[in-house]
Amino acid sequence: MSSRASTTLLTLLFASAVLAASGQIFLKLGAQGRSELTAFVNPWIAVGVLCYGLGMVIWVFALSKSPLTVVYPFTALTFVLVYLAGLLIFKEAFSIRSLAGVLLIVSGLYLVVSR
Repeated sequence: MSSRASTTLLTLLFASAVLAASGQIFLKLGAQGRSELTAFVNPWIAVGVLCYGLGMVIWVFALSKSPLTVVYPFTALTFVLVYLAGLLIFKEAFSIRSLAGVLLIVSGLYLVVSR
């Protein structure tokens, strides 16, 4: 794979992960404080679903261009982005153990990408 193709693939995978994480964030915003089923039909939920849809289209395109063993590990990047959003946007609790998990995920991605 050429350097340009590799850069393009990484950009697509990163965009897909960002869209998937954004989808989770918007779904959380749309679900917060709601208990009635009809209350879950709101703009936040719609944007979350849209983000997921766009991310899926990019994801499938990336799958068509590269081996599954390279593409699939990028799903883990979504966990990192959602964890950071939980800390920064939702003011959720931080722990050293969780940070260690995030660092392991990022290290694993680095190993997969740098082969």
